[in-house]
Amino acid sequence: MALTLEDVKRVADLARIAIDEAEARAVLSQLNDVFKLIAEMQAVDTRGVAPMSHALDVVQRLREDAVTESDRHALFQSVAPQVESGLYLVPKVIE
Repeated sequence: MALTLEDVKRVADLARIAIDEAEARAVLSQLNDVFKLIAEMQAVDTRGVAPMSHALDVVQRLREDAVTESDRHALFQSVAPQVESGLYLVPKVIE
């Protein structure tokens, strides 16, 4: 898919970006190069290639999913300016 100079100018206008003729031509060239690279990558036969979650063969160290801290909810709420039914009350800022 090749873009035209009009496409670049239209996108710049929609994005509210001021662009002159020389900049538009430079961006057009860069975008068309990106689209060529995408087309080359899509042309590669990837059948039989297993998808990877990471470029390196790494294993994440796992730990036991266990609570390691005590419940300090009451302590935190004891210093709050206003609390009601276990919830922090804040001033209304939007009418």
